[in-house]
Amino acid sequence: MRAIALYYQSLVCKNDKAVGKEIAWLEHSIELFKASAQRSGKNLYNDIFIKAQRNLTEAKKDNDFIYHERIPDIKTLDPIGKAQPAKLLPVTHPMSKNFKDLFSELVPVVVHQALAAYDVRKSDITQAEISRLRESTQVLNSVLASLNLPAAIEVTDGDTLPPSLLEKAEKVKELGGINELEKMISDLPELLKRNKDILDESDRMLNEEKQADDSLRQQFKEKWNRTPSDKLTETFRANSAKYREIIINAEKADKIVRDKLASNREGIVLLGGSNAELQGSVPSGNGGTVSNSSAVNTLRQLMAEVDTIKAERDAIEQELTSATLDMKSKFLSALANDGSINEPALSIESLGEVFGPLQKQVKESIEKQDGLLERIQVANNEFVQERGATTGGREQMMCQLAKAYDAFRDINNNVKEGTKFYNDFTQILITAQNKISDYCFARKTEKEELMKDLTQAATRQAPIAPPVQPGYHSSVTPGTTPSPGAPSTPSQPQTSSVPTSLPYPVYVQGMPIPYGASSGAPYPSYTAAPPMPQGYNPYGTMPYPNTYNYPGGFPQAPGYSQQGYPQQPQGFPQQPQGFPGQGYQQQQQQQQQQQPPNSGW
Repeated sequence: MRAIALYYQSLVCKNDKAVGKEIAWLEHSIELFKASAQRSGKNLYNDIFIKAQRNLTEAKKDNDFIYHERIPDIKTLDPIGKAQPAKLLPVTHPMSKNFKDLFSELVPVVVHQALAAYDVRKSDITQAEISRLRESTQVLNSVLASLNLPAAIEVTDGDTLPPSLLEKAEKVKELGGINELEKMISDLPELLKRNKDILDESDRMLNEEKQADDSLRQQFKEKWNRTPSDKLTETFRANSAKYREIIINAEKADKIVRDKLASNREGIVLLGGSNAELQGSVPSGNGGTVSNSSAVNTLRQLMAEVDTIKAERDAIEQELTSATLDMKSKFLSALANDGSINEPALSIESLGEVFGPLQKQVKESIEKQDGLLERIQVANNEFVQERGATTGGREQMMCQLAKAYDAFRDINNNVKEGTKFYNDFTQILITAQNKISDYCFARKTEKEELMKDLTQAATRQAPIAPPVQPGYHSSVTPGTTPSPGAPSTPSQPQTSSVPTSLPYPVYVQGMPIPYGASSGAPYPSYTAAPPMPQGYNPYGTMPYPNTYNYPGGFPQAPGYSQQGYPQQPQGFPQQPQGFPGQGYQQQQQQQQQQQPPNSGW
């Protein structure tokens, strides 16, 4: 790479007419190219190497014949300067035009709670003022519709519709007419059902968790020592009750909208139809024209004021909905200075600064409307007196159409607001449902861990106490009468005293005793069995004993004596009636000892 750099440096010297320096750079560059080829075994960048040789030949030729410059030593030349391919720029903030700080919304919990409370206060004020304006506008429209204004003062022929009525019909058509209105209304029940399903599912999860907790608490009694569900779900159930009340009010509002549409459906259909159908539905008049009397001129001025009030209210409503205020900085500074946030005081003060002038405008507009309606009533009475008798059917129909138009605008606004309300309410319910789901999952995990602990504690209880020794294992007390069926044997003096409660197992009465064992031994004793007779034939038959010692006191077989065997110690109990006596075991042992060998087999 250095050879290539020297080659390009020679080109710089060539442009500067420094032939001597050019030759020096080229000579050193060629030396480095040759050294590189020797070390790597390859001719790397051979094309540049060839160009360097050609340039060196030309430069030496020109220097020998023309310039005669001294060729300096390569060590005396200035080193090649370092090129800066990139320039370091200071970091700017923000880093780009569309930069968004991910932590800009990160605030302490108390600030977040204060902002949420402020938003609620702001929303309440906004909705209250907008509702006041719209209610006043509805009252104004209803009064004008009942007076057939401004259609009554417009100059028309007998069969021609007033321009204001035609303008209203065009607005109804632009908004989609009755079809679009019914479509939006038909979507409301589905949105309502979705919200009710979410709320019902949340209540179901809470009820199931409570039932499981109550059941286990009743089962384990005082061992089930975790917090009851009723105390933990108070906030959830309070919010659920509030949400359900909101849904009930929304259902009532939807019913009011549907009833309003049903009562004005005919007029809305006419306004949304063609102009010919609308004109055909209005009865024709007597063809008279409206005179330019003082009452008519007054009503026209008043109608212009009505339009001005409506335009002002639209502007006020827009300002109410778009009013914003940065409360985060105020809450943060209050938290830093005071260590706490007095949210009500700060919020009320800030809201008063922003919404105070707007609330004043709303109040003035409503007061102005009251005075305007009084003047309209007076001017309309004068107009009716001047006009005299009129065609009642035509005016009545035009009043109905004006009323239908006002109802259409109100219903359209109400349906749009209702759709937005249901969609926003769905997000609130989903957030609440997620919190309830997390709570139920945590309670389920806690329940499983507690049940596991209770189960392990039950298995780690103390071992069960050994059973009490049955009565027939204890010694016979003096004066006890033996059972009537047991054989009586003469008592012999007791040679040793055996305790009644032994630490070793004793023989169960009625079971055979192993060979060589003594019935009075305190622990088992085993010896080898006697040898079998020689010449045992498996096909032969063993002689059977002549008699058996049956239980119940039957006599023993003759010819066998029991004197050679020790008497059972007195410390052990008598065998109960119904069990075979030890005489049978002794007899069997004697028979095995006295049995002669079978020499024939």
